[in-house]
Amino acid sequence: MTESPVYSTRARVDRRWSPTEGLTGSSRRDRTLHLREAERSQNTGVCDTSVHAVRGLFQSALLLVALLCGAGLIVKAAPGRSDGQTTGPSSPERSSREVRALWVARTSLVSPTDVAKVVDDARRYGFNTLLVQVRGRGDAYFNGGIEPRAELLAGQAASFDPLQELIATAHPAEIEVHAWISVNLVSSATTLPTSRDHVVHAHPEWLMVPRDLARRLGKLDPSRPEYVQRLAAWTRAHNQQTEGLFVSPIAKDAAAHTHDVVTDLVRRYPVDGVHLDYVRYPNAEFDYSRAALEAFRAEIRPTLAPEASRRLDAARESDVTAYADAFQDAWDAFRRTRLTHLVERLASAVRAVRPTVFISAAVIPDPTEATNARLQEWPTWLERGLIDVICPMMYTSSAQRFAGQADLIQDAAGSSVWVGIGAWQLSPAETVQRIEAARARNFAGVALFSYDSLAARRRPFLTTVDRRAFQATANGAPGSR
Repeated sequence: MTESPVYSTRARVDRRWSPTEGLTGSSRRDRTLHLREAERSQNTGVCDTSVHAVRGLFQSALLLVALLCGAGLIVKAAPGRSDGQTTGPSSPERSSREVRALWVARTSLVSPTDVAKVVDDARRYGFNTLLVQVRGRGDAYFNGGIEPRAELLAGQAASFDPLQELIATAHPAEIEVHAWISVNLVSSATTLPTSRDHVVHAHPEWLMVPRDLARRLGKLDPSRPEYVQRLAAWTRAHNQQTEGLFVSPIAKDAAAHTHDVVTDLVRRYPVDGVHLDYVRYPNAEFDYSRAALEAFRAEIRPTLAPEASRRLDAARESDVTAYADAFQDAWDAFRRTRLTHLVERLASAVRAVRPTVFISAAVIPDPTEATNARLQEWPTWLERGLIDVICPMMYTSSAQRFAGQADLIQDAAGSSVWVGIGAWQLSPAETVQRIEAARARNFAGVALFSYDSLAARRRPFLTTVDRRAFQATANGAPGSR
């Protein structure tokens, strides 16, 4: 990666009622926490006496039961796995517990020993949440998925399932596991995937195209090898603009594929959260693929006068970007809206399967920059309750800039924030200072980037952070263990 509470009407893809539907930001997060506690009580056969009384008294009053569900008193347990695994922490203080997260990149999941070490270090150094990269680049760090098994797992037995082992180890230690999903970024441009089933090879027509290549690739059949080769070569030459090859949220079938990948994962694994990363465009010069430009033309053409349509159609014969250039503001809004639709679709799918799952997103800290430069309208995602929290990627070594970003975030998001701290470039003291700054603004938690980058100095670095930021917190306060 490189990066409050009111009722609202949220358009959902799946209209089945959810006990948390209609809630936004911290309201939905608090309700979800109550649902988790109720779910655990049902799963263990323990239930509050008052809840039993309410059930007995109003057993036949379906409307009242529904209302009680909405209040968090009665809830149907979320679907579980056939292997009997349960959800994570069951502490009664969970609803007020500060989130102390570690981003764990896929390179730390390539062996059973690595997985065990991740969980042991998280427990040892006071972290209660792991954001685990299980979809790195259009691949799977779990078994039986829709996408190809990650190439980094080639040396392991086919039965090795990093996500399953991590959940089985972390949950007994009261550590939450959130599935970190790279949504749009699906491949490096330096080394393309070897599997022909990978989306880069199976569906090159789904890939985002920069404006620079719009004319050349617009005339080329995506199924021809030169299509991906030219796109990869451009990306390598412009690696300061984009980290790799991205699929487009505008491509209908690409969005459906991502939906299926996430739904399958959440259905089969009892994750505590889904963490959306690279849910953005590389920059405002994307996506000028044939599919994106055609979709925009199809949407805006019916609103135009016949003469304007004929003129633009004629211009389009020599310039495929004619419609986008003629209506730049509408083109920007179209791309932002399509990305928001994807987030909405993923959120609806996740909550239909597991209503208690937290949904977070790694975002560009400055909301104006995010909206205009990356077409990532995350304030809208929070306002509409599509996501529960944001993880702003505040990877700056400047304490002053960090404070300025934190103020912007607080104004836009309230407390629904897990502050992303670039710990790899900071000293332990600077990292602690960032954690304290987040607490001073009443943010919901922090996330350190990343476990992997701290590997060389893990013990002294994390020992200091634990002692000064975590253990030092007063017993019983939001940050306590």
